[in-house]
Amino acid sequence: MKLPSSLFASAVAIALTVPQLATADTSGMSIALSNNYAGNSWRQAMLEVWEANAKDAVAAGTVKAADTFTTSENQATEQAAQIQNLILQGYDAIVVNAASPTAINGAVKEACDAGIKVISFDGIVTEPCAWRIAVDFKKMGGDQIKYLSERFPDGGNLLEIRGLAGVFVDDEIHAGIEEEVENSNFTIVGSVHGDWAQDVAQKAVAGILPSLPEIVGVVTQGGDGYGAAQAIAATDRDMPTIIMGNRQDELQWWSEQQADNGYETYSASIAPGVSTLAFWVAQQILDGQDVPKELVVPIHTVVADTLAESLASTPKGSVANVSYTLDDARQTIEEAKGG
Repeated sequence: MKLPSSLFASAVAIALTVPQLATADTSGMSIALSNNYAGNSWRQAMLEVWEANAKDAVAAGTVKAADTFTTSENQATEQAAQIQNLILQGYDAIVVNAASPTAINGAVKEACDAGIKVISFDGIVTEPCAWRIAVDFKKMGGDQIKYLSERFPDGGNLLEIRGLAGVFVDDEIHAGIEEEVENSNFTIVGSVHGDWAQDVAQKAVAGILPSLPEIVGVVTQGGDGYGAAQAIAATDRDMPTIIMGNRQDELQWWSEQQADNGYETYSASIAPGVSTLAFWVAQQILDGQDVPKELVVPIHTVVADTLAESLASTPKGSVANVSYTLDDARQTIEEAKGG
């Protein structure tokens, strides 16, 4: 079964290169990363690739500093206070992965009013003064139903595993799933929050399974596919088609199932390396470049034909990734200018 053609518009992995110096001098400027959550492998990979990129950028003299700050409780009030503290510390730009699209807007506006550039990514903010780097998460959700509709034209029952409650990403992926389900032969018979973490997802799925009828598929958000598989494998149910989210344990499990019984699915997620794209966009803004407020990064998709390659290049406990360079940021900016 082939995937919908739209799913092949995924990012191509690009090797992390030595940062290039900008046209103007940003060597005396500092960038901070304000991150709301670090409790899963995607977030850990996101922080790791940011720190590696930042280390190289500082060593190359591109910026003075590129420091990382993560809240402990994933609370918007805590992140707002964190941003206010970064304002006082005098950062020139703050890159934000937000706990809420709206709840930290006040702190973001304070930063803008202080002359600080604010760039949000993944969990974006709606404050007009900020920049936004996002994938079409709604499409990411809808594409799962389109794929399953090709696999199962007669439809069937689905389990939905959602992410962190109240976060923009969760709301958008869910909305895409919900919209496509309304135009399909599928029914969502159960929904749990997996918090984008395998252990949380496994426990949540195990808890709801006894109340569910037979399911043909599990729609997900990333970081939950392997946990779902483990929970279902512990029962006498047939294994449904579980959409994966590019985590190494998910890809490993899929590879083993593929070899054993020809298991079919696909895997998709925003690459953790989007943080490096956000860094270079921030640097370009500080560099005085004209950067549109809305920027788009593609979904990184793994299909059967690319599974072995992706698995081989993904460290254990990590996520299939893409690292972005200054040239990638410039290209993203130019594409945004072109509409």
